[in-house]
Parts: sequence; structure tokens; C-alpha cells
Amino acid sequence: MKNNPHRSIIIWLLAGCFLIYIMVVIGGITRLTHSGLSMVEWNMIIGSMPPTSEADWRVPFEKYKQSPEYQIINNQFSLEEFKSIYWWEFIHRMLGRIIGVVFLVPFFYFLLKKKFDKPFLKKMFVLLALGALQGVLGWFMVKSGLQKEPQVSHYRLAAHLISAFTVFGFTFWYALDLLYPTVLIENKMSKKVKRLAKITFGFIVLQIIYGAFVAGLKAGLFYNTFPRMGTSFLPDTLLSFEPFWKNFLENPSGVQFIHRYLAYIVVIMVVFLWETVQKMELTPLQRKTSTIMLSVVCLQFLLGIITLLYAVPVTLGVLHQTGAFVLFAAILFFMHSLRKTA
Repeated sequence: MKNNPHRSIIIWLLAGCFLIYIMVVIGGITRLTHSGLSMVEWNMIIGSMPPTSEADWRVPFEKYKQSPEYQIINNQFSLEEFKSIYWWEFIHRMLGRIIGVVFLVPFFYFLLKKKFDKPFLKKMFVLLALGALQGVLGWFMVKSGLQKEPQVSHYRLAAHLISAFTVFGFTFWYALDLLYPTVLIENKMSKKVKRLAKITFGFIVLQIIYGAFVAGLKAGLFYNTFPRMGTSFLPDTLLSFEPFWKNFLENPSGVQFIHRYLAYIVVIMVVFLWETVQKMELTPLQRKTSTIMLSVVCLQFLLGIITLLYAVPVTLGVLHQTGAFVLFAAILFFMHSLRKTA
């Protein structure tokens, strides 16, 4: 990369990728520590500085007391206990602002310096739109927990998480475009692998969505056994919701069931994809990225089991979410290598 003419833009984009990763990690901690509803207002500019004095702290605390979470769950909270959850949500929101600044300031600098050609400039506008959407979805998610029930919608949580993964995915892909600019000539073998990779990618995205459903419904706190769910592979509560479809979208047992068996499918797909790559005459980069993907999915599968067995403690929950993020990056890197040379 040292001699790459786009080095500064690549560093900028990869820095953005890293910050989005940190954002996802902090978001996971915020969720697992039940801190996400501690800030009941959303201001783009106001609220950029944390409370410093006792009087300052009383203002957000009094606002929090009007929320359903305080009135139903945390009505015994002291000011010090409130501070412990407020900080994680404050850090999460501030990091969002920092990411906005890290994107916008260099963007305008590169724009003034005419570092973007027209096709790449369009890509940057896509990132700008996706970043704005992510912020809106974040508040849309939090708002659902400030109504009658002190719990965010698991559908909105999934939308917010997938939005973050989408912003990362586009940013990472655009950086790879600059790192590996030469397009390979497709043949029948590479088309076959590319098709298989797209199917695998689809299953990974679906698994991430169901991971968000599990988190939103706290489904990981049930059936903390493996490989069975309790004493059976099919728990008694699997089909306890009406109508039928709700069992696989809103029933914690059904959602965990889907998440478990999607994990098997993802592992099988990645192993099959890796074996297919090894049998073909592909580039060293393609072989390397497929091996990275295989290693990550095996570690993620093991981490998922351990996280479940220990009933999702904060550390393991965050590590498991991180594993999903790394797997997502690995499959993207592999897919990009199928159309680029080393």
C-alpha cells in the first residue's frame, strides 16, 4: 500500500471501518448492560458534553425518571446507579458523532483537493446517506423503548445492527477497491465460487439478523444447554405462539432455535466453500481469504456455544457479536478477492 496513489483515502476508509467496529462493540456493551434507554432525548449538537456537577446530573436523571424503564424496572435506582448506565449510552452516542466528523472532514478535504473521480464520488455519497440512515435508525430503535414498554423492538434493533454492518460493508469494499484495483477475467470456475460465496453471504447476513432477534428478545437466557434445548432438540415452547409465523420471529424459543440451526448451516456452507476453493486453481489471495473465513467461522461457532452455556455474560456476549463482525468482514474480503488480483 506504500506506493498506492490512493493511500490517504484508503487509510481514511479503513479508519472509518475500525471506528464502526468499535461502535458495534460499544453498542453491544450498551445493550448487555441495559444502558440504551438511559438517555431519553436525542440532540445532534446539544448533549455533546457530559454532566459534570451534581446539579448537571440531576437533569438527565429526572428526565429518566419519567421513562417506562425507570417507572417499571429501575424505580429504586440511585443517582450513582443511573450514572453507570448513562455513561455507556453517552459514549455510544458520542462515538457516532465522532464517526460523522471523521467521515465529513476528510471527505470535504479530498473533495476540494479533487482526489475523487466521478464514480468514486458517487460511492462516497452512498456512504454519507448510509451513515445518516444509521443515526436515524438508532433513535428510531431507542424510541420504541420509551413508549409503554421499557424494551426496544427487536425488529428495530435488528434494523439498526444491520444498518451498521451495511455501512461497514460498503466502506470496507470501497477501501478494497483502491487496494486491489485490477479486475480479474472471469471463468467458469470463478463464477461457480462467486455464486456459492453469495449464497454463503446471504446465510451469514440472515444469521446476524437472527442474532439481533435473540439479543432483542433476550432469547439467549433460555435453554442454556447444548446441543439440546433443555432435554430435547425441539423444545415444548417452540410452537406456543399464534399465529404460526410468530414462533420464528417473536417467540424467544423459536428465534433461538432458528439461530442455532442457522449456525450449523453457516459452518457447513463455509467449509464447503473453502474445500471448493482448495480444489481450484485460484490466486494466493483468494486461498488466503477463504482460510481466514474458515478459521473465523469455527471460532465464532465455538464462541456461540460457550456464550449460550454461560447465559450470555457481558464479556462473552460482546465477543460473540465481535465474532459476527469479523466473519462478516472475512466473507466480504473473500468475495472481493474473487474479482480482484493479489
